[in-house]
Amino acid sequence: MIDYDWQKSTYCGQGESCVHVAADQGSIVLTESGDPGGAILRTSPTALAALIRTVKETQARG
Repeated sequence: MIDYDWQKSTYCGQGESCVHVAADQGSIVLTESGDPGGAILRTSPTALAALIRTVKETQARG
């Protein structure tokens, strides 16, 4: 198994229900903090940025 350098958002605080993010050879990998050895989602930086932008725009519209 690959040993990623996982980062947790400071927005998450000390909770255990967070998403961890790491960079890997031009991709972004994400996992759940409750089970960091479990499922890993791999995506491109462009796709992740589009998802984040869409979520923010949707929240702004209410």
